[in-house]
Amino acid sequence: MKSDVEISQAVELSPINEVAEKIGIDDANLEQYGHYKAKVSLSDVDKNQGKLVLVTSINPTAAGEGKTTLTVGLGDALNELGKNAVLALREPSLGPVMGMKGGATGGGYSQVVPMEDINLHFTGDFHALTEAHNTLAALIDNHIHHGNELNIDPRQIEWKRVLDVNDRELRQTVIGLGGRTSGVPRQDGFDITVASELMAILCLSTDLTDLKDRISNILIGYTYDRKPVYVKDLKVQGALALLLKDAIKPNLVQTIEHTPAFIHGGPFANIAHGCNSILATKAAMHYGDIALTEAGFGSDLGAEKFMDIVTPKLGKNPDCVVVVATIRALKLNGGQNKKELATEDLHALETGAVNLFRHVKSMRNFQVPVLVTINKFGTDTENEVTLLTKLIKDNLNLPTYVSENFEKGGKGAIDLAKGVIDAVEQPNNFTPVYDSDDDIETKMQKIVTKVYGGANVELSSKAKTQLKKIKKLGYDKLPVCMAKTQYSFTDNPKELGAPVDFTIHVSELEIRSGAGFIVALTGKILTMPGLPSHPAALNMDIDDQGKITGLF
Repeated sequence: MKSDVEISQAVELSPINEVAEKIGIDDANLEQYGHYKAKVSLSDVDKNQGKLVLVTSINPTAAGEGKTTLTVGLGDALNELGKNAVLALREPSLGPVMGMKGGATGGGYSQVVPMEDINLHFTGDFHALTEAHNTLAALIDNHIHHGNELNIDPRQIEWKRVLDVNDRELRQTVIGLGGRTSGVPRQDGFDITVASELMAILCLSTDLTDLKDRISNILIGYTYDRKPVYVKDLKVQGALALLLKDAIKPNLVQTIEHTPAFIHGGPFANIAHGCNSILATKAAMHYGDIALTEAGFGSDLGAEKFMDIVTPKLGKNPDCVVVVATIRALKLNGGQNKKELATEDLHALETGAVNLFRHVKSMRNFQVPVLVTINKFGTDTENEVTLLTKLIKDNLNLPTYVSENFEKGGKGAIDLAKGVIDAVEQPNNFTPVYDSDDDIETKMQKIVTKVYGGANVELSSKAKTQLKKIKKLGYDKLPVCMAKTQYSFTDNPKELGAPVDFTIHVSELEIRSGAGFIVALTGKILTMPGLPSHPAALNMDIDDQGKITGLF
């Protein structure tokens, strides 16, 4: 089988204006970036809402889950069945693209295209976010250098700098060296761009005015007498918003089978809320009969945050949830060696299936229809598929849909598409995990017990002090964004399967007053990842004709 980039390069793309016209977007609202991608100016997208399908998965493993691949294939399959399906997906970050994870455009014959553009610079949204974020950082330091009218304490500045690249060397830095003309020396550091609060704000904003209001409420630090300082105190929210005036518009592309896809925003799901923009999801619901969106990593992270942070602002709850699993990943959860996953191992599969059961049960807590699909690999045996199907039936009382869209495109997900068509018409009684009036500790406890399957939450002394500050500033009713490893229900990435009676340890609580949530940092979560020993970048090249190889 050809590589992903080879498959993508062989596709004959439709001009983007034709893709837009097919779902009712006229040229007046289309800003083309070349022939095959465009930004869309939106109006009245709250009207004529279609059904909404949320795709999530088990905990990610080195064996792969294919959540984006499945989402793309499902959209193509729905269109094969005569439905008007539109996708809303996240933009890839250059950090994972050049690092270990790779791109985020699907795979095989279920991809969004042009994949090279989308996985690289695309329409420049991440660059705009990086510039806006660092402009604010420069304005803060400039204010201090020129007299510090706001009395900002350089030791209590909360706003770091960012880059859209994995660079461990920049996690902790010292700036302002070089004498009086080079600023005020202080400790600083860099996060990756997708961890920026501006990324979360972009993805949660409903329009340009909302974007500017949220930016104005960003907490940037404290004064010497410990009073909070916000962007609005610097009076630069307008300047930062204008740097994002184009980035706030969703991007329109297509799948290999020409299904329209809005790709916009991409906050990390383990350190932010992990979902594409509200505007992109609203656009998909407005222009499609069925909108499909995905949430980052497993259901314990991205899906929970979609339900509890995004849904209230979106004004629409999912009509059904699809949980994706692979036999390979479940065998890895069951103890099979990574190098032997192509070998049949029914014992490991049965042992590891508890991870899937936990995810499905967690999603059922939200009182919406839940479907399970096996993203089938060529190495999966008939015995393994039969066993997993039986296990799902016996433990969850659900049918199992086997999807082969990686190799077959939309035709490989027809059965799942039929199940989705039925599921979105079923009544549901959507119920969030916690009440909006719950305090921070109660919200965390409910997430841990209802979603993770754990028992307790334990706050460090630093987190307890920060909680007092949160209450004093009046932010103790905000939603909670748990920053946790994606590999486990616990805060230990090595605890696979479905552990019970564990404690989640919260090391820090961070205020994201512009985005409108509190980040609870657990375990060893890094906001600036590092590159692996063999980065994906080492396999990439471009020839003198401009043909790209090694991108995935």
